Amino acid sequence: MIMLVYAIACSVAVSVLLKLARRFQLQVAQSVLVNYVVASALTLYLLKPSAAALQQALQHWPLLMTLGLLLPSVFLIMAAAVDRAGIARSDTAQRLSLVLPLLAAFILFGEPVSSGKLLGLGLALFALLGLIHREKPTQELGKGSLWLLPGVWAGYGIIDICFKQMAKTGSQFPAILLACFLLAGSFLAAWLVLRKTRWHLPSLAGGLILGLFNFANIYTYIRAHQSMPDNPALVFTAMNIGVIVLGSLSGLLLFREQLTRINLAGIVLAATAILLLIPV
Repeated sequence: MIMLVYAIACSVAVSVLLKLARRFQLQVAQSVLVNYVVASALTLYLLKPSAAALQQALQHWPLLMTLGLLLPSVFLIMAAAVDRAGIARSDTAQRLSLVLPLLAAFILFGEPVSSGKLLGLGLALFALLGLIHREKPTQELGKGSLWLLPGVWAGYGIIDICFKQMAKTGSQFPAILLACFLLAGSFLAAWLVLRKTRWHLPSLAGGLILGLFNFANIYTYIRAHQSMPDNPALVFTAMNIGVIVLGSLSGLLLFREQLTRINLAGIVLAATAILLLIPV
């Protein structure tokens, strides 16, 4: 259970760091680049994928290319959403992304549909609408925030579908994860070079901390599933709802984020939807 607590804390810590980036005038893209360097090094050190497994991972090049492009892109969208729409809304939108892999399971993989899951899907959509609601048409949530939250929702949903495909590779998972981190860093580095980026030392240093928490989030979440192999629904439920609750409290207490009653209702609906969508 302690690994699950760490996973929740690290996930929210990543959002807090992204929120602080603007306060300290950091270039988020540069921090995210270093984050992938750190994540790659830690994957290599802790998960120890073999050279043979890395060669075999190249057979999954469509999956690698998709994740290599999506991981940095969605990370930057998440950073912008946290900055402009707040931690509470952004973390909840990210956790609601489980709707898309569930839809894929129904439509593409023939998973049976239950009334509970249909209700959960409906509540999830209403929850997303509640998150992007503004009390007044002129209320300022940050320029572009209305499309950023659906972008977070869709982006992480597609990534989750890709990770589910990755999970099917079994023992090759560490090698594929390392290859994804390396590709994500390479694509982002190439983009920054093409933009003739002026490197900012504090932003690069900030990426070290971001990478530690981002990898710790992934690593402890995997370990939580390994430590409770007979209770995957418990791990999944606690992780999603835990992040929503802690993210909301962090936004309120640390950054005085303003949430309307409809926003709060959206967060409650999101938690309810997650409970209904968990397999029993």
